[in-house]
Amino acid sequence: MAGILLIISGPSGVGKSTLCKRLVERLDAFLSISATTRPRRENEMDGKDYHFLTVEQFERGLEENRFLEYATVYGGQYYGTPAEPVLTALDAGRVAILEIEIEGTLQVVRRCPDAVSIYLLAPTLADQQDRLAGRQKTSAETADAIKERLSKADGEIRYATECGAYRHFVVNADIGETVDQIVQIVEEKRNA
Repeated sequence: MAGILLIISGPSGVGKSTLCKRLVERLDAFLSISATTRPRRENEMDGKDYHFLTVEQFERGLEENRFLEYATVYGGQYYGTPAEPVLTALDAGRVAILEIEIEGTLQVVRRCPDAVSIYLLAPTLADQQDRLAGRQKTSAETADAIKERLSKADGEIRYATECGAYRHFVVNADIGETVDQIVQIVEEKRNA
């Protein structure tokens, strides 16, 4: 049985990482680890948080078509999804989860039109602001970086609704209910 490619996107502070971790547990899913050229932070581990590559390594991977998607984001750094582990998981019949941005989703959906694409939303702008403020307390992100992410969120949400890449929009008001809702979407896809 072929696996299911599940894409999770959403603006900063909406709870994507927490949701993906819960989905991995519930679905016994494979969670793709992105590659990046940005410097590794003190608390990050190569191969666990990201695959940290040099610009030369990343660009060689692009030339060799080793990424399902890629983008140049925050600060001009490359981010991308290595194809091989995702395709291996799908070939084994597993759910493979990608936590990626809108541009990456557009690339993946063109390549894998059967992907289940979900855009996650916070219940309100105030909730999103509170979540980002909480992130600032537990990470190295500055107040200016948080403010920049919030200002981009409205445009991102509008773009997500208009670009045609997302089949589902899910409001993350309660993490348990959100997990249940996405598991149901995956099961419906599996039984289709």
